[in-house]
Amino acid sequence: MKETGQSLISHLLEMRTRLLRAVLAIVVVFLCLAPFSSSIFDLIASPMMNALPQGTRMIAIGVIAPFMVPIKITLLLAFLIALPYVFYQVWAFVAPGLYVHEKKLIAPLVAASSILFILGFAFCYFFVFGTVFRFIHSVAPQSIAVAPDIESYYSFIITMFMAFGLAFEVPVVVVVLTRIGIVSIENLKRMRPYVIVGAFVIAAIFTPPDVMSQFMLAVPLCLLYEIGLLAAPLFTRAPADSESKV
Repeated sequence: MKETGQSLISHLLEMRTRLLRAVLAIVVVFLCLAPFSSSIFDLIASPMMNALPQGTRMIAIGVIAPFMVPIKITLLLAFLIALPYVFYQVWAFVAPGLYVHEKKLIAPLVAASSILFILGFAFCYFFVFGTVFRFIHSVAPQSIAVAPDIESYYSFIITMFMAFGLAFEVPVVVVVLTRIGIVSIENLKRMRPYVIVGAFVIAAIFTPPDVMSQFMLAVPLCLLYEIGLLAAPLFTRAPADSESKV
């Protein structure tokens, strides 16, 4: 019983150390980017500004919004840049509970998780935002003067960025689930109809209420699920594989 308590304490201390390292990495990157927060916000806002009539500008309703929103955007970018290190800390925390051959997957999983998450952000920024914003403003009544509030814009892009970033993690999730034996590849293939329905439900929740943006999230989700099914056999553990943990 005493050994169990000591083991739990050691795991909690390890988790705290890993968490502090991840947060410190984000803070260091943020401090390096902070002087350029205004330029970073202008860059993130460019898809919206390009969709608006020339000369239109965003507005700030809150008193400190012109200062806080660019800072929040910069913090988001810092998190994105530090993401590979953050993912490494997560995988390193669970590594002691893995078999030797499973630990060899940590580097590929960290790399794949980071790349896919960043690709989700990039897909959302370069393709989805421009298409959705142009569509929304093209159908807006001529009697409406569009002047988006920067805080509302920030809330919108955070939701969209996280939705697409997490959606692009689907192949990694599929590989991990099959690798650790929670579900077989055959069962995942049989779940395709439910995955398709679930993808459109998720898209309806996290995207604006228009068909175009919902398809832009749901279709990649389905395609990424299929990519995960194709990649999973490459990482499936052999039945005779019985290495011990170290």
